[in-house]
Amino acid sequence: MSPAADSAASKRQAELLKQEGNAFFKKDRISAAIDAYTGAIALCPKVAVYWTNRALCYKRRNEWVRVEEDCRTAIQLDSHSVKAHYMLGLALLNKDELAEGIKELEKSLELGRGAHPASYMVEEIWQELSKAKYIEWENLSSERVRQLHKLKEACKEALRNYNSLDNPPAFVPEEQLNELEEVFRKARKSDIPTEVPDHLCCKITLDIFRDPVITPSGITYERAVILDHLHRVGKFDPVTRETLEPHQLVPNLAIKEAVHAFLSEHGWAYRMR
Repeated sequence: MSPAADSAASKRQAELLKQEGNAFFKKDRISAAIDAYTGAIALCPKVAVYWTNRALCYKRRNEWVRVEEDCRTAIQLDSHSVKAHYMLGLALLNKDELAEGIKELEKSLELGRGAHPASYMVEEIWQELSKAKYIEWENLSSERVRQLHKLKEACKEALRNYNSLDNPPAFVPEEQLNELEEVFRKARKSDIPTEVPDHLCCKITLDIFRDPVITPSGITYERAVILDHLHRVGKFDPVTRETLEPHQLVPNLAIKEAVHAFLSEHGWAYRMR
């Protein structure tokens, strides 16, 4: 058999093993699925999907070290693999590498939106990213509170020392204390949950925008939601009732930037639903 024929046979066999692995996975026979994907990898080690499929099995078994290993290999083979970046992000979060995990989730979300903006996986990635970003905000917020408390106490001590120059008991006037409290209240304001501005929320879901698109009539919707409406309900704008086709949707970059700026300052909004 020629090398070319031998290679083609290996590819066919690897695909058959992948299909077997998929069938085993659906039946929750994870060990058998891993064996099948491992066989496919042995035959064709440069096919990224075999590595991500096996990583998905390890994810099911919470074997995060192996998830990370397989996903890193998959990314080397295909840097645009949504699943590889997503599962790598989860694996990094699992080992408390929050910043790097968020980075991988953001990459997978970017790739997912470009390939399949209305897919279930984009929603799943966003949910995991939101949880991670909220944890990141909680950590930063707690540290800010600690630092502000420390600074406030230092300011009070400075006021006592200043007033002691003319007042031996070191009495701090109530007016000065009230002014000090007001300064630190304003400093904490961005960490206090309120409401997300209406113009940053989708008119259908009422949630903060993730991937906003604007219609010819000037109304902005969440991309996945309006695409689902056009597919399931009909080709028309749900607000104006004007005819609307998917290709007419244009990214609303101004709103997207505004949302990014708002979330950067108000991380608590990642938990708002």
